[in-house]
Amino acid sequence: MSGIDTFLDAKGRIVKLPSKREARKEVLGYLAGKFSPGRDYTEKEVNAVIDEWHTFGDYFLLRRELIEKGLLCRTANGSRYWKDEETEGPAY
Repeated sequence: MSGIDTFLDAKGRIVKLPSKREARKEVLGYLAGKFSPGRDYTEKEVNAVIDEWHTFGDYFLLRRELIEKGLLCRTANGSRYWKDEETEGPAY
């Protein structure tokens, strides 16, 4: 992996969201890599993927960060989420 190892447990789950911008960007890119480009997700499915890949119990924060950083897209009403193929995160 890279400099994000400190933020992952032995199973590759995020244990802490870094406060430094570059490290945070890398961790969010890692999480975005868990979503399949071109596939539609419901909010419940997005939450399930995020829950599977972190340990600190705040999928709200992670979902919001993914959307705000453009790593995950959603409709205005939140009924559909997807990952653009152009914004594909690193494949870890």
